[in-house]
Amino acid sequence: MSEKFKALMITNENGDYKSKFELIGLEDLPDHPVLIDVAYSTVNYKDGLALTGKGGKVVRNFPMVGGVDLSGTVIESKSDKFSEGDRVLVNGWGLSETQWGGFSQKQRINPDYLTKVPESFSLEEVMAIGTAGYTAMLCILALEDMCITPEKGKIIVTGASGGVGSISVAILAKLGYEVSACTGRLEEEDYLRSLGAKEVIDRNSFNRDARPLERARWAGAVDSVGSKILSTIISETMEGGVVTACGNAAGIDLPTNVLPFILRGVSLLGINSNTCPSERRTQAWERLEVDLNRKTLLGMTSVESFDRLPEIAKHIVNGKIRGRVVIDVNS
Repeated sequence: MSEKFKALMITNENGDYKSKFELIGLEDLPDHPVLIDVAYSTVNYKDGLALTGKGGKVVRNFPMVGGVDLSGTVIESKSDKFSEGDRVLVNGWGLSETQWGGFSQKQRINPDYLTKVPESFSLEEVMAIGTAGYTAMLCILALEDMCITPEKGKIIVTGASGGVGSISVAILAKLGYEVSACTGRLEEEDYLRSLGAKEVIDRNSFNRDARPLERARWAGAVDSVGSKILSTIISETMEGGVVTACGNAAGIDLPTNVLPFILRGVSLLGINSNTCPSERRTQAWERLEVDLNRKTLLGMTSVESFDRLPEIAKHIVNGKIRGRVVIDVNS
C-alpha cells in the first residue's frame, strides 16, 4: 500500500451531492502514463459549480477529484513526451468533468493534456493565470485574428472583476486598447481602474431587453457572463466588430436577433478553452509571458490553503471573489 495523500473528492449517491477531503493512494489514481507531484491548483467559476453542485452536470463521472487546473513536477513518466523533473501544467481537457483533476496532492495525467511550464513562469504564477487567464488570452488572440486593433475603438469586458475579466482588462490595457469594464460590483472600481480600465460600467445597464440594434459603442468584447448582458453588447457592437463569448455566469440563454450580424457584420466567436488544440494553447502561453505584467498579476492574486477550498468555491459561485485565487495543495 502506497503512502496516502489528500484529495478533494466529489460524490453523488442517489442525488446526495457532496465534496469532501479524502486520503487516497497512488493505486487509486487513474491509469495514465504521467505521474505528477502537484504543487498548485486554482479556483475558476466552473470549479465552484462542480464543488457546490450548482452547475447541473458539470461533473459527468463519479467519484471525481475536482480541479480544472494544476501545476507541478513530473515524478514518473511512461511517455517519451515528458521526463522526470519536467515542470508541467494542465488547463481543462475535461479535468473535473470526466478526468480526475488538480485538487489532489498527486495526479496521473494523459500526456496529451500536459503543457510544459514556460521557462520564465513559476508553478504558482501559471496557476495565478490558470484557465481564467489562458481563456482571456484566447479571447484576445481571437480579436486580433479578426483585425480588432486598438485603433478600431473601445473594448468592453464583462464580469470584469472576476478571473477572466481581470486578466482581460490588464492585458488589453497593456496592449493599448481603451477598455470599458462591466461589473456588478461597483465597489471594485478602483481595482479595475488600477488594471487599466478607462471606465467602469454597472452591469445592470446591460441586463435588459435590448432593441434589435442599439447605438454602436464597441469595436470588440470579451464576455464571460452570457444571457441578456451578452445580447445587449451584441446589439451595441460597431460595424465589423467582434464579440468573444467564453462563459455563462449570468445564464446559458442568448435572446438575440440577426440584425447585428446581417446589417453590421458583427461576429460572435465562441471560445472553447477546454479542448483547445495544443498549438493554440502554446501560442496563448507564449503571449501571456510577454503581455501580462507580473506585478499586476501578483496584485490580483491571493494564495490560499487546500483546506479553505470548499469555502472559496461557495464564494466564487456567489460572485464574491476578486481576481484570482491560487490553491497551495500542500498547505
